[in-house]
Amino acid sequence: MMSSNYTAIDSQNVSGSVPAATDPPGQVAVKFTESNLQTFPPSSSQGKISGASGPPRDADDSFSKPVSGSDEPQQSGWFRAFTIAAYKPYFDVDTSDVLERIKDSLLPFTGSFSEKTADKPDLYGPFWICSTLVFVAASIGTFITYIAHKLQNKEWNYDINLVTWSAGLFYGYSTIVPLCLFLVLKYFSAPSGLVQLLCLYGYSLFVFIPALCLSLVPWEIVRWVVAGVAGFMSATFVALNLKHHIASAGERWFFIVAAIFLLQLALALVLRVYLFNVTV
Repeated sequence: MMSSNYTAIDSQNVSGSVPAATDPPGQVAVKFTESNLQTFPPSSSQGKISGASGPPRDADDSFSKPVSGSDEPQQSGWFRAFTIAAYKPYFDVDTSDVLERIKDSLLPFTGSFSEKTADKPDLYGPFWICSTLVFVAASIGTFITYIAHKLQNKEWNYDINLVTWSAGLFYGYSTIVPLCLFLVLKYFSAPSGLVQLLCLYGYSLFVFIPALCLSLVPWEIVRWVVAGVAGFMSATFVALNLKHHIASAGERWFFIVAAIFLLQLALALVLRVYLFNVTV
């Protein structure tokens, strides 16, 4: 039943928005602003909320600008040398590439290693070759001294200095010698890439891995022969691969190649005295 205080709404007059009710006597009128419910969102923006369908401008900028702690550094110049991204290309090699370069290091008379690695020298192979040498030298040296002490019924103590000495020798030699050679060649106007020299010297040390394994043979003459052959192969590999490049340095190229060859033989002698030798 309809109350007498309200006016009935004729349904035929309703179209679009709801009309406001008439004010009966003695009542307060409540009016609502008209709104178009057929369109959402409204065409005009009110308040602080934008009526645009896209995200706020600051949200787009936050994804387009590089983050300060992102993985893509923006450094340039010398600062780039202290970033990981600067060294990624030198570790981007396949197993087949490393095995091929190891095979070339065991065939020293070809002298084609520098040409094959000129476009893409790597540091992955040299790093693991030096790491393997440190492990093999420390393991075999410890095993030999342990057996020798047991055979003579003597007390044996593990020598940690063998690990540190081997690490300093192999890592130091494969880094300092190429760096010095890089400066010498630059002085004689025959510059060579530092990474290429590090790659060449790193692979030249691979021949000492099987040589250290053969040092288990208990005969001194065999150890001298093994150390001599390994040193000669390593020295020949380095000298022949640098010969054609150093020849452009002038008349003194022969002395530079001879110094490189003798220095590699000196490394073999040091290994023979300190690592191929059993001290009880």
